[in-house]
Amino acid sequence: MAAQKVLCDAIVIGAGIQGCFTAYHLAKHRKKVILLEQFFLPHSRGSSHGQSRIIRRAYLEDFYTQMMDECYQIWAQLEHEAETQLHRQTGLLMLGMKENSELKTIQATLSRHRVEHQYFSAEELKQRFPNVQLARGEVGLLEKSGGVLYADRALRALQDAIRRLGGQVHDGEKVMEIKPGLPVIVKSTSRSYQAKSLIITVGPWTNRLLRPLGIELPLQTLRINVCYWPEKVPGSYGVSQAFPCFLVLDLSLTPHHIYGLPSGEYPGLMKVCYHHGNNADPEERDCPEAFSDIQDVQILSRFIRDHLPDLEPKPAILEHCLYTNTPDGHCILDRHPKYDNIVIGAGFSGHGFKLAPVVGKILCELSMKLTPSYDLTPFRMSRFPGLGKAHL
Repeated sequence: MAAQKVLCDAIVIGAGIQGCFTAYHLAKHRKKVILLEQFFLPHSRGSSHGQSRIIRRAYLEDFYTQMMDECYQIWAQLEHEAETQLHRQTGLLMLGMKENSELKTIQATLSRHRVEHQYFSAEELKQRFPNVQLARGEVGLLEKSGGVLYADRALRALQDAIRRLGGQVHDGEKVMEIKPGLPVIVKSTSRSYQAKSLIITVGPWTNRLLRPLGIELPLQTLRINVCYWPEKVPGSYGVSQAFPCFLVLDLSLTPHHIYGLPSGEYPGLMKVCYHHGNNADPEERDCPEAFSDIQDVQILSRFIRDHLPDLEPKPAILEHCLYTNTPDGHCILDRHPKYDNIVIGAGFSGHGFKLAPVVGKILCELSMKLTPSYDLTPFRMSRFPGLGKAHL
């Protein structure tokens, strides 16, 4: 195994959206950075692939809404640099009963941060969105700045930018061993590297790399069914009809949120998904025989039959994605408790893509020993019992 004699500033393991943005920020700081990815790019084995994600400022928590302001700026900056459209504004419609506490909290958060939004009574909703069936008298909240991110385009744009800025992207190299210290040594399937700092952003493979370093994070990997449903009349729920992304907050309807994006990726098909899935081993991500439970697809079929009558209640395309969840749904952005030149970003719980510009900035700051731009209290691993110190 050939050793890389040159000492680089930072190694980032994992070329999903978080790792790519981390490497991008490091390269912008003129750091010698190497981004390692175990699979050949592009691939569909993790959490960042596919064509689309929702972007929004609408959150229960102030800290996310605050972070999203800068995220929108960095997404726009990357779009400008790449000369490629990475974002489409459609608005985000949140649906729930009038007394829904989440809806009220989100409305208060948007108001506090002066994010443009509009409240719809049940009657106003029927008029504005006639092809959404609202039998139970839901109300709606439309966040005007919500929309769609083009996920696969964003990954390509970032990887191109990293190379353009002097960084290296090495795909098809699985990390076999990490030797902590100054420098930290990373051995992959093809060579050995040395760096002043290491950032680990490997999603469901996080604990595989952390266990030998003395810690294990409370992460759960779920396989999500990503469903595309045919429009009975093509364009019914499309951008040309000014149809927004949507999020159903009514947990009396289903135990977890349902969300959707207007048709666009596949002509005549609308993406409607359930924000939950089944326990999964990331190594078996593409083995269909390992997953027979399609209860979520049945939940979605009922929802579509009752709420989106212009869609066929049977999906035409079924893709898969992995969520790496923490117990509280907030990610972990922190240094290793024993080795402070090893930084960890993990547990984005199915809502991290839009936040990646700022997450990458924070991980970059942690690796460079800079004061983080944001309060990291919600993201410290010490919030979980028994974490915050290494067991070696």
